[in-house]
Amino acid sequence: MSALGIRECDLREGFVRSSGRGGQNVNKVSTCVHIKHLPTGVEVKCGSERSQALNRYIARRRLADKIDEMVRGRASDERQRIEKLRRQKRRRSRRSKERMLELKKRQGQKKESRKEVRRDGDV
Repeated sequence: MSALGIRECDLREGFVRSSGRGGQNVNKVSTCVHIKHLPTGVEVKCGSERSQALNRYIARRRLADKIDEMVRGRASDERQRIEKLRRQKRRRSRRSKERMLELKKRQGQKKESRKEVRRDGDV
């Protein structure tokens, strides 16, 4: 956080009750953390864990990631991973598909030509 210039005095932190699993702990204790970075206006809310301390840590990490993405103007690792999956799932263009099938056909012909030649009397 110090590398990004995020100071503790610039953060406004609040706690609310979490929802979901956790039983009596999440119903009684305010474990969900809400952090706002005042200079940039970036807000993060984390209530994924039962422990308030762990949620504070995770929220600060997410806040730092968001600010890092804004400051450096680059996509985060998560965004890059999502884009990669999207590209992989995208349908091929007709030309690309034809080219790929042609290469497969040639490879098949190569393998076929390598087969052992059998004569009528051989077993």
